[in-house]
Amino acid sequence: MSSTTSPYHQRVADEKRALIVRAATGLFLELGYDRSSLARIAESAGVSKATLFKQFPTKAALFDAIVTESWTSADVLEVPEAGDVSAGLTTIGQKYAALLTRPEMTDLFRIVIAELPRFPELARAQFAQGKMPWFESVRDYLLAEAEAGTAIVADADLATTQFLGMISNYLFWPRLLVPDWSVSSTRTTEVIAEAVTTMVTRYAAHSSGD
Repeated sequence: MSSTTSPYHQRVADEKRALIVRAATGLFLELGYDRSSLARIAESAGVSKATLFKQFPTKAALFDAIVTESWTSADVLEVPEAGDVSAGLTTIGQKYAALLTRPEMTDLFRIVIAELPRFPELARAQFAQGKMPWFESVRDYLLAEAEAGTAIVADADLATTQFLGMISNYLFWPRLLVPDWSVSSTRTTEVIAEAVTTMVTRYAAHSSGD
């Protein structure tokens, strides 16, 4: 008998995985990480404990999956081609804004902050598996622009922090403290444009005739 998983069974497994991740996120928010047992998560997701343990043998593994899936989308790690700093940063800014305004991203940070005193490993997972891959992709883009001669970036880590911070400080962090914080699509576009303009002014290479 072939060990290859059929498309049907793979789809069923993916659907159950999504149910588990969604149920776990909800319970972590409601009860806290410590009080949300894997058995309770299985019950909330409507799957057997065997099914849950097969995919996530530990609660830490489940949380790692939540972090990874919250930060990952089909194109989130694609670095734009170098050559136009303004266009590249605009593309990155739009993707970052879309990522930060997803409800599950706010939920994830609330879980991490609430459980940080007792479970610092949750914050480490959030940083290492979520934040850092995104940060590194933006840094790689800025370094590519510098190598192409279209940008002058002495400290890529600092430049990356500045760009992402200009966007997240307006679109994301207030949502953690103000439940009804909302930013219109027009305002979001303006925030991204201002961040890009600031970065281009500071880092883009200009010809002597400019």
